[in-house]
Amino acid sequence: MPVRKPLVLAICCMSLFIVGLDATIVNLALPSIRHELGASVTGLQWTVDAYTLVLAALLVLSGSTADRLGRRRTFQVGLVLFSVGSLLCSIAPNVGLLIAFRMVQAAGGSMLNPVAMSIITNTFTEKRERARAIGVWGGVVGLSMAAGPLVGGALVQTIGWRSIFWLNVPVGVLAVVLTALFVPESRADRPRRLDPVGQLLVVLVLAGTVFGIIEGPGTGWGSPLIVGSFAVAALSLAGLLHYEPRREDPLLELRFFRSVPFSGATVIAVCAFASLGGFLFLNSIYLQETRGFSALHAGLLTLPMAAMTAVFAPLSGRIVGTWGARVPLVVAGIGLTAAGVLLTRLGPVTPIALLVVAYAAFGIGFGMVNAPITNTAVSGMPREQAGVAAAIASTSRQVGAALGVALIGGFAGSVVGWWIVAGCGVAVGVLGVVTTSQRALKSVL
Repeated sequence: MPVRKPLVLAICCMSLFIVGLDATIVNLALPSIRHELGASVTGLQWTVDAYTLVLAALLVLSGSTADRLGRRRTFQVGLVLFSVGSLLCSIAPNVGLLIAFRMVQAAGGSMLNPVAMSIITNTFTEKRERARAIGVWGGVVGLSMAAGPLVGGALVQTIGWRSIFWLNVPVGVLAVVLTALFVPESRADRPRRLDPVGQLLVVLVLAGTVFGIIEGPGTGWGSPLIVGSFAVAALSLAGLLHYEPRREDPLLELRFFRSVPFSGATVIAVCAFASLGGFLFLNSIYLQETRGFSALHAGLLTLPMAAMTAVFAPLSGRIVGTWGARVPLVVAGIGLTAAGVLLTRLGPVTPIALLVVAYAAFGIGFGMVNAPITNTAVSGMPREQAGVAAAIASTSRQVGAALGVALIGGFAGSVVGWWIVAGCGVAVGVLGVVTTSQRALKSVL
């Protein structure tokens, strides 16, 4: 049977949509979860970050596993696990189990994001065709994460917070069937060996950092637990940098980072998604607890963000395919910075018009940033390692989102968090210029 490229792209995007949606849909449910399950602010942060942290920790392993064992097979296993985790989240009786089930979800989700990108890369082999397909993919990822608050608000208001997890189950089942029927199997020409030591070190770096940031304000920054947490993260990072280059098949291909555009894309992804994670967390609490809006009303207010993301994400992909990444990244930086600065003026009676303008600016910025990140990650890299390259870019996104909730979320009720969002936007714009210079482009592998 000939490969139906648009259908393969649609199946990958369908699966990625529910993963991206789930990364943000829970934000509008946080006040309801807090009231029903008696969760603290720290518990709410972990409800969001348990998902993104596990995603970040396992994405590279899942990408290399798919290159080795088969991308379609890994993709289907991920869909099943994600659906089961979603079902368990919907029946969680307390916040502790909810956090645990979110980790099950994320384990499945880690097999979807980089694997789908690898399937797309190996299906669309012509450069411009691939760039446009990546643009569609980036648009779906961006739209799903931006639409999460809107969909979540509607479901929480009409059915209850548990319904936000029901949505994933039928979509996951349908995607499993369609994948079996229409997605061709593919593997890397040379299978890569597993790297359990590298995987453990990655987990320790991410877990130690995020744990310290979230628990630090309550436990005390100078407490032995927090100092020890950061020490474990630092030592694990040092071990990772020492150990990985000496392996024949490392979990992290550190040589990829010799490419200035690739390294820049990973940092841009961290900054952009940190701003998104912090924005969604702070905004949900502000709209529902400071302003007293219902979940549905709060979700509707974020519609300008979702709409702008939907419009500008595919446009960004076309611009990248035709003219390169600089323009989308500069526009993204301007949009995120403007939104952060505007939102520093939030208060109990802030005009709705200001909110709408700020949300629209954020949506434009976030919509423009995904396609250049992804295209840079896979362009110029060996096709047989497409899963690993895409996984590193995806990991950067999730690390950013986790750090955004952990760091910016700690400033709920303060303008400091919004200034950090603005600072992330400035970093995106500056790095967009630096990493697309002629000197930087000469470093591409």
